[in-house]
Amino acid sequence: MKKVGIIHCQQTEDVCPGTTDFKVASEGKLAFEKTGPVEIVGFTSCGGCPGKRAVFRAKIMVDRGAEAIAFASCISKGTPVGFPCPHYATMRDTVARKVGNNVEIIEFTH
Repeated sequence: MKKVGIIHCQQTEDVCPGTTDFKVASEGKLAFEKTGPVEIVGFTSCGGCPGKRAVFRAKIMVDRGAEAIAFASCISKGTPVGFPCPHYATMRDTVARKVGNNVEIIEFTH
């Protein structure tokens, strides 16, 4: 079972506790259809705009066993508030460079 760390939007913490992220990950659905069910080894926010803390938080999760980093749908799709993160592409690309080529980047969760 692949180990995944999830980064979610700090701005949506008040309206989303991540339950759907955990559900689809454990069931291997939606963004996790390719991997099948995964074990979540970390769930943390981006640290707030512009998401600079996500880079170091992703690295910590990888150092602690994450084989993939998933960006929760609140960041990449704007779920549930309908406003995707304007810093998403930069955050994703910077995280990918920091964690290395052996760590899969998953662009959304549900």
